[in-house]
Amino acid sequence: MDVDRRSLHWQLQKMLRALAAAHFVAVDFELSGIQSKVLYRLNAASKSTGSNQQTLQERYKEVKEAAERYQILQVGITIVQEDLTTGTYVTRPYNFYLNPIMEIKLDIERIFSYQSGAVDFLLKHGFNMEAPFTKGVPYLSREEESIALALEISRLSKSHIADIHLRADEVEAIRFVRKVRVAIQNWDKHKHTPQDYLNIAPEGHNIIQYPDGRGLNSYQKRLIHQLVRAEFPHLVSVSRGTFMQIIPLDKKREAALQKSKMRAFEEKLARQVGLRWIVEGMVGGKLDNIDPVTFASCNDSTTPVWLDVQELNREFNEIKSKLAHKKTVLVGHNAFMDLINFYKCFFGALPDTVAEFQCIMHELFPLIIDTKYMATHNNTDPNARSGLEELHADLRKQTVPGITLHKDHAKYNEVAIAHEAGYDAFVTAQVLIRLSAKLEAAGRYIDSEGEEHRSAGEVSVLPTRTDGVATADNEQEPLTAVRDSEKKKIKGKGKEKEKTLFSHAGRYDVLQGASGNNEEDEEEHFEDVHAENTTANILVGAPVTNEWIVRDSPPKVLRGAGSTPSRLMPPWGSDFWNVYGNKLRVNGTREGVCRLSGA
Repeated sequence: MDVDRRSLHWQLQKMLRALAAAHFVAVDFELSGIQSKVLYRLNAASKSTGSNQQTLQERYKEVKEAAERYQILQVGITIVQEDLTTGTYVTRPYNFYLNPIMEIKLDIERIFSYQSGAVDFLLKHGFNMEAPFTKGVPYLSREEESIALALEISRLSKSHIADIHLRADEVEAIRFVRKVRVAIQNWDKHKHTPQDYLNIAPEGHNIIQYPDGRGLNSYQKRLIHQLVRAEFPHLVSVSRGTFMQIIPLDKKREAALQKSKMRAFEEKLARQVGLRWIVEGMVGGKLDNIDPVTFASCNDSTTPVWLDVQELNREFNEIKSKLAHKKTVLVGHNAFMDLINFYKCFFGALPDTVAEFQCIMHELFPLIIDTKYMATHNNTDPNARSGLEELHADLRKQTVPGITLHKDHAKYNEVAIAHEAGYDAFVTAQVLIRLSAKLEAAGRYIDSEGEEHRSAGEVSVLPTRTDGVATADNEQEPLTAVRDSEKKKIKGKGKEKEKTLFSHAGRYDVLQGASGNNEEDEEEHFEDVHAENTTANILVGAPVTNEWIVRDSPPKVLRGAGSTPSRLMPPWGSDFWNVYGNKLRVNGTREGVCRLSGA
């Protein structure tokens, strides 16, 4: 689904509702530039050491500098829900152009660049270079929002206004100030009611009819504001277009006026935050400044919009509550650079060290998955391909788990648009679903330190509500793990076969067809074993009933590279994600991997 500046606010509550029920979210970005390969080659050539590889910190510094220079032009977000009753994953791809231009005056300046190579690449793939400015959705980072709010508070309090110091040779300005001072003093001598006022305008200016539009200029108005503020603290000066009006100070009225102005500013600010509301929903951020009625009314159609305000507010409060207690599982492909740009765009200034960045991202997203890392983990085949489209082509013939597009998001059913952020995010989601099921079916995993992890074969469950209504929160809790002693071995050819140890000697060992013709592979398997003493809860997407619904059976735990992929992805609580989660592939660095973890 393409979402532009006209439809964003209209779609916002629908997107947040889907996010509250998401199993995971895949993202992708198109950028106006990336770190310079030429600069890297020059730096590498100048090193006296034998290795031309960067350290992870050096690569981070290089990408950080590029993120501060260039701009995200397009954002792809695919929200994925797991339907346990059908064993399928329902996808909702969204595609957004991102507009770097502020739609309201916030006194915040954005300076960004275009890289010739990046522009050439985008144009070759049909990217509309003017679309970010004509169709792009607004956004505001947390840092920018904080600055804008501080500036507005200062503006309303007038504490930011510097006094004008008139020089002795500024005769006309001095004469003007003296004349205004006398006029105010003469008016102020008489007792007046709060309704009284004094209008100040140039001589001969008709403030009732404004025959020619001439009046006080901005400099003269500023001098009047300064005079009243300094010498008449019990009065207030108000600009009335071409003239100024002096009225008695009413503290209650002024407080109400300030509150009204701040409310109007916050509404405008909330609109400018734009796409970041979705990001806030991902990390459990505050959504209090969203007025669902105002946002739902942002429909450019001339057709009247009928809203059930009470129902709209009730539903939005329910969505906010769910998102406040949930942090999204975030997925990307080759995600190191994307995450750095993502943080700079929607959160603010990047930390100086990669260690700080690792901790910050882990705090925001406790589980981040890089499908490139999954495809290359412990891969010793130098010819193995791990590009997004290549992985997708290899995996798309895999029929399980099932993947469907939501009926309102059918665009990519009809057309494949490589290097459109929305499409690439959609493909990334598919790769994660199929690749994780394929790898999980292999049974054992070895991390890069050589520590062995086993598939526990857990059954995942969902939280319930006491009223028996299905929840929209897809966070899963693993139940008791299946013990190795419970797995029945099948003997063949007179001896007990050993379970195949899978450590990704090559990606194609895993990405072969789901069915194998090897007789030994067919003989070697484990029977389905249910965890003992388990409970289960109502599933998302299931019919609303008072009955308990569970998976038809736990995913099979099969061994060997030729194993049939599991019916569903591994549960988030399984050991599988201890191996594949929170690790980003960073090729060309000595470390090769960026590990995301807390301090």
